[in-house]
Amino acid sequence: MKFTKILTVFFALTLIFTGISSEVMAEDLSGREVIQNVYEREEGESREAEMNMVLINKHGDKRVRDLKQFNKDFGDVEKKIMFFTGPQDIRGTSFMNWSYEGNKEDDQWIYLPALGKIKRISSDSKGDYFMGSDFTYDDLGERNIDADNHKLLRTDTLDGEEVYVVESIPKDEDYMYSKTITWVIKDKWIGLKKEFYDRSGEHLKTLKVNEYKKIDGIITVTESEMHNIQKDHKTQLKLDEVKYNSGIDENTFSERQMKMGI
Repeated sequence: MKFTKILTVFFALTLIFTGISSEVMAEDLSGREVIQNVYEREEGESREAEMNMVLINKHGDKRVRDLKQFNKDFGDVEKKIMFFTGPQDIRGTSFMNWSYEGNKEDDQWIYLPALGKIKRISSDSKGDYFMGSDFTYDDLGERNIDADNHKLLRTDTLDGEEVYVVESIPKDEDYMYSKTITWVIKDKWIGLKKEFYDRSGEHLKTLKVNEYKKIDGIITVTESEMHNIQKDHKTQLKLDEVKYNSGIDENTFSERQMKMGI
């Protein structure tokens, strides 16, 4: 449950490491065990942060979004909420996600001030893209580890880091992605890169972590980018003012708060 897709994500996640040492590493863990370690990586009881989102089209034109996000782990459910603080035309828009232990599907809601009402995101809509970004609503939730079959393909190096490369194939043949491939940093359990493949098996997009650092003793992804290869469109994310275990009130994660804003 701890594999934050991003937004609160985030998110985000060549290849020259071969030989005997690679074989030894590969024997250490299974693909599922690698992904489970990512899910269970320490992220604190709660976190709040400022987020800057930049949307870049194939012509290089940019649109900038500013957000404030909160997330908190309540044990059997992890709750996340984000509020758009700028620009003016989307200020007040909010999104909330509740992820549950077990096989229960995430609950998601979005509030659009122009409509003056909260919309629940249906299962059929989770493949839609969120606010013009390259993240689907499904990407913003928490995928159950046993929803996929995980296979350790190899060990490797990426950006100077030793990584496990894991292929995850959905058990549901109707899922929006036919597979994902994740490069996970050994011992740090961060997805340094993640490739998404569409239902036809074609490479659709890549999530790449550009910066991570320790904040309050917790490894935190601070800069990442999702690149939609097929549309040549990018979404860059940058976190700032990150605070862990700051005592976020449970009432923050409510439909009432979505309308009130921060």
